[in-house]
Amino acid sequence: MSIFQRGSKGPEVRRIQEKLKARELYLGDIDGIFGGGCEGAVKRFQRSRDLTPDGVVGAQTWQALFDGAPLPEPAILREELAYRCLALTGSIETGMPVPDCFAGISGDFDGQGLSFGALQWNLGQESLQPLFREIAQEHPALLEDLCQDYYPELKAVFTSSKEEQLAWVRSIQDQRRFTLAEPWQGLLKSLGRLKEFQAIEVRHAGRLFAKASELCREYGLWSQRAQALMFDIKVQNGSISALVKSQILSDFDRLGAALGREQLEEERLTIIANRRAEASNPRWIEDVRKRKLAIARGEGMVHGQYLHLADQFGICLESFQG
Repeated sequence: MSIFQRGSKGPEVRRIQEKLKARELYLGDIDGIFGGGCEGAVKRFQRSRDLTPDGVVGAQTWQALFDGAPLPEPAILREELAYRCLALTGSIETGMPVPDCFAGISGDFDGQGLSFGALQWNLGQESLQPLFREIAQEHPALLEDLCQDYYPELKAVFTSSKEEQLAWVRSIQDQRRFTLAEPWQGLLKSLGRLKEFQAIEVRHAGRLFAKASELCREYGLWSQRAQALMFDIKVQNGSISALVKSQILSDFDRLGAALGREQLEEERLTIIANRRAEASNPRWIEDVRKRKLAIARGEGMVHGQYLHLADQFGICLESFQG
């Protein structure tokens, strides 16, 4: 059974925040991130209904908050594994929950003009242009309806040269803070929240997802959590070198023969997480380790946010091949 607690993210958390704000119990942003302010508001609500004030929204608290409605299954659980893995890595990369992780925006802080989406595709390396061209080709009416009067300008931008694109995007952002001006910030955020654009993002992440599957087979791994870990490695780190692979396989050989299937899988994932982290730039080893171990073990703190793969992304120790 799903529960929502500090660290939970997503549209269901947004609904909780909206209900609590309507009751004047929650004073924070409606951002889909279950933080301390949301937890405190839940406790206040629970006390008002003589419920255990634990700050956790389970079945009983949800029913009290939503007039008897049953606790829903998180919508992300109905998505394909490729979407869920992209959402997980995207939420770490952007620091935002679903669907906002698909609409992450960074300005020209790195000289790339604009980075956008779950994996921060960018203009400078021409990895972002194909996504915009596809949404314009596949869903022109949807894009025009979203952008209204600004549609002709956006369409012209993505049929221009790279130099013109970079000049345009730099002209619509604060050159000190690298934040986009309105209406473009809001329009791009709205674009990234569209299921149609998210499907394009998943498709463009497909090569990395396929490479992650190959790595799973290479290391004898079978779980959804393994697929998520290898996908995150492909995104953040690029690869596993021959030297690191030899270390990993040597560590595998020292694992006890009596381990059960799931325990063996988790131990192997933990080895991969540690070995890949230790091969990173010394400055970032512990940051990479925390991120990879959270995925390997199914939960943990990453960049100050609590991740629980099963509850938040439906990524479990089950076979990724169905």
